[in-house]
Amino acid sequence: MASNAIDQTRRMLSLVTYLRERPGAHVSDVARAFGITQDELISDLDVLPLCGTSFRGGDLLDIDTDGDRIWWHNPDDVAAPLRLAADEATALLVAARAVSTLPGLRESDRQALLRATAKLETAAGEAAGASARLSVTFESEGGVFADVDRAISERRRLWLRYYSPARDELTEREVDPIRLFAVGHTYMEAWCYLSEARRTFRLDRVAEIRILDEASSPPEVELRDLSEGLVQPAAEDPEVVIEVGPGGRWVAEYYPHDSAEELPDGGLRITLRTPDPTSLRRLALRLGGDGHIVSPADLADSARQAAREALAAYDRHPDGPYDRQEQGR
Repeated sequence: MASNAIDQTRRMLSLVTYLRERPGAHVSDVARAFGITQDELISDLDVLPLCGTSFRGGDLLDIDTDGDRIWWHNPDDVAAPLRLAADEATALLVAARAVSTLPGLRESDRQALLRATAKLETAAGEAAGASARLSVTFESEGGVFADVDRAISERRRLWLRYYSPARDELTEREVDPIRLFAVGHTYMEAWCYLSEARRTFRLDRVAEIRILDEASSPPEVELRDLSEGLVQPAAEDPEVVIEVGPGGRWVAEYYPHDSAEELPDGGLRITLRTPDPTSLRRLALRLGGDGHIVSPADLADSARQAAREALAAYDRHPDGPYDRQEQGR
């Protein structure tokens, strides 16, 4: 079963100490020691070089592997005592106190965090006093994360009300959570009994969530490789063609696509694939005069109809242009 986000963070922190004491450790030995697959270990090693000891762009962990052994080239540099500026110490203390209040946090983790916070307060001196006047409150996403993380740990099913922006509606679902991950936003991958398929849910779109008594038993599924991003269209997905003007060129930067042909006016003709073409109607509305859907024809028609309905609703609104014109007569 996939490890949850907190377990992965704990493992990676332990991994740093483990590798420092075992230069040139074999990949197979390290994976066995941590009870994970070699692929999971390599994934952790891909993240560690993005971590370092300076908040201001200083030393990063110089760790790499040849597939057989793991080498850490700068352990002595990283082990040097860390000197924090006042603003850095304040940020750390505020964040640590906020995290310690998260619901669902294991008590042993909470106590360890509080002990570390106390040591940091002592070292920070006057900065600790400034941080005490600041506080952070986690909104609903923090609570949702805690419930999902707990459900994964206890292997329990979840009930949730979820907002689907493509359909602009709230749906009630029961899901068996598989894993938490972050790609820009935080997501839950789960088996959805409403769709009878694996689905991905963005945590900030969960309106309500409950942990159920039923045991979670998601089907055995191969976890997707997210190294290329969350949206990875398949070759069999329907093809959509969108033309954008110069003001809509950003679409090619944010949406995976098969091709982007230059147009004479400085725009682009973008061909992409998506398992749910109707989700692109919202993109068409967002583009406004900067772009439109060319094909398939039925999607282009529905996007134009959605635009007409939006304009009609705007005209009927008391503050719409039509009523303002009438009021001025």
